[in-house]
Amino acid sequence: MHGGCPCRRHFVRRAIYPGTFDPITNGHLDIIKRACHMFDEIIVAIAASEAKKPMFTLEQRIEMVKAATENFPKIRVIGFDNLLVNLSDELDANIIIRGLRAVSDFEYELQMGYANASLKADLETIYLMPSLEHAFVSSSVVRSILAFDGKIDHLVAPETYTMIQAFKS
Repeated sequence: MHGGCPCRRHFVRRAIYPGTFDPITNGHLDIIKRACHMFDEIIVAIAASEAKKPMFTLEQRIEMVKAATENFPKIRVIGFDNLLVNLSDELDANIIIRGLRAVSDFEYELQMGYANASLKADLETIYLMPSLEHAFVSSSVVRSILAFDGKIDHLVAPETYTMIQAFKS
């Protein structure tokens, strides 16, 4: 047999980690760190998500993610406002990374994964669970605590915390 498995050909293993990241949390960073061990490039794609009425602007969220991931290898941060399948075509990336914390996340993520696959057959979704210490951390928990000026510095990266304090002033 000559040439070996076609899967062995060298190509860039590029994955997209999409989300609103409103704001980016230690749970997100945990997923990104672990994904860096699996892929050559991780594109953190921040959805405009105007329908979700984010607390922070798209520009602020991009700034926070860039600051929180500046020491990570292989990371590129972008904003987007289109279908994920179209973005994957633009970026030449057929792998989507999603985080799962609970069974409720699984049902939603499975539905989204199937919907994306129905639009683009070769788009794969990989689900990663955050480490146990970050399993309860979500952007909505952080926003809820922020609404009452509660303590969040243990839930977000120091760079993110500093930026949130600046944005609030």
